[in-house]
Amino acid sequence: MKKRLIIVGKGGSGKDHMRKMLQDQGFRYCISHTTRPPRKEETNGDDYFFISLDSAIHDFILKDKFYEYVIFNEWLYGTSREQFERSNLFIMTPSGISKMDQKDKDESLIVYLDIVEPIRKHRLSLRRDADDVERRLKADEFDFKDFKNFDERITDPFFRDLTSLIDKID
Repeated sequence: MKKRLIIVGKGGSGKDHMRKMLQDQGFRYCISHTTRPPRKEETNGDDYFFISLDSAIHDFILKDKFYEYVIFNEWLYGTSREQFERSNLFIMTPSGISKMDQKDKDESLIVYLDIVEPIRKHRLSLRRDADDVERRLKADEFDFKDFKNFDERITDPFFRDLTSLIDKID
């Protein structure tokens, strides 16, 4: 059994959708901090803590309050130490996972949502947010190149069987 579940996937793979399904099952989601602008449907404090770059640097990085943080697509994403300790459900990037302590990785079930590009491209095009679809696809290809640091791989874009994942978490 593992202590936490970490979801990782390219843009449009369904990370937030899966996260909400798991929250409905009682998982405690780790709300990350980000410097990117919120999407239309996102709420500060529920989906992310939206902060300025100045705040990220002065309030978190310089005070060593991030467990891990990365720059992705020109925006900072970070997991605070406080959120890491009290949560058992995470969305992370391959870079973020690589910065985790080995003990914490061993205690985590890392699930890679490996959804085909046409579906992801369609989902990204529906967002109409601050990010360009083609730019995001290219950034994901770079970020996920040779990514193998996961325990489970899901290719079903509708996640029809989450029971086996849930059973592996304490």
